[in-house]
Amino acid sequence: MAYEFDLLKVEQSGRIATVTIDNPPVNVITLALLAELEALSIALKADPDLTVVVMRSADPDFFLAHFDVSAILDRPTDTTPQRDAQLKPFHAMCERFRTMDKVIIAQVEGRVGGGGSELTAAFDMRFGVRGKTRVNQMEVPLGILPGGTGTQRLPRLMGRGRAMELILSGDDMDAETAERWGYLNRIFEPDEIGPHVEKLARRIASFPPPAVRLAKESVNQSDRPWIDGLFEEAYLFERVLRTDTARANMQRFLEIGGQTREGELRMNELCAELGENHEGGD
Repeated sequence: MAYEFDLLKVEQSGRIATVTIDNPPVNVITLALLAELEALSIALKADPDLTVVVMRSADPDFFLAHFDVSAILDRPTDTTPQRDAQLKPFHAMCERFRTMDKVIIAQVEGRVGGGGSELTAAFDMRFGVRGKTRVNQMEVPLGILPGGTGTQRLPRLMGRGRAMELILSGDDMDAETAERWGYLNRIFEPDEIGPHVEKLARRIASFPPPAVRLAKESVNQSDRPWIDGLFEEAYLFERVLRTDTARANMQRFLEIGGQTREGELRMNELCAELGENHEGGD
C-alpha cells in the first residue's frame, strides 16, 4: 500500500511500517498534522500486509507535542455544552490505533506532551531515552483539561494517583519516572533506543500474523470485566488454534528442542527460530 503525506514519512519493509513525524519546529499537532494522523490511522488499519508499526520523530528533541492552542482558541464557545452521541474525531483516532490489529510502538526520544502524549498513550508500547525523554500534560495550567482521552487512558496506564499528579501539576515527568510508573516500557541511552526498537519490531513481525493480531485483541479485552475478558480470551485462543501457522509452528517447536531440558533453557532463542522471517518480510 502506498502512503503519501507531507508531514509524515512512511517506510515499509515487509510487515513493518516505520512512520517518521516531521512538523517543525516542535511537532505541534496542527490541523494539517491531525488530518494526516487520522488518514494514517485509517490506512494502517486497512493494510492487510502489516503487523508492526514504529512511530518516531525526525527531531530527536520532540516526539509529538500538544494540540495547536491557536486552533483550540478558534473553537466556538457561544453555545451550551452538550454530551456527544458519538466519539470525537480525536478520540476515535486514538481508539483506532489502540484497537487496530497492528502492534504500534512509539520511539519517544524527546518530549511528548498534551494531545501528543494522549495519542502516544493509546499505542501498544512506548520506549524512551534516559535523561532526555519528558512527558508533560500542560492543559490544566492553560485553564482546560486533557480532552483527547488523557483523563481516561492515563489512569488505566499509570494508576489514578500518578495520573492525577501528571495531569494537575503541569510538570515534566522524566524518563526514569515514566518508566517506573508504567508510561514507558523501558528507557535506553540515545544510541541504544533505535536498535532496540528495530530489533523488537522485526522479532514481532517474524511471528505468525494471526497470533500477533489476536494476542493484541485479547489483551485489549482486559479493559472489560474479568469474566467477560476470560470468555473472550478463550474464544480467541480457539480461533488462532485453527490457523495453519499455529499447527506448523507448534510442530516446529517440538522439532527444534521444545520440551527438552536443553531447549527450554534457551526459550528466547527457540522463539526467535520460530520466526517465519527474521527480516520481518512476508
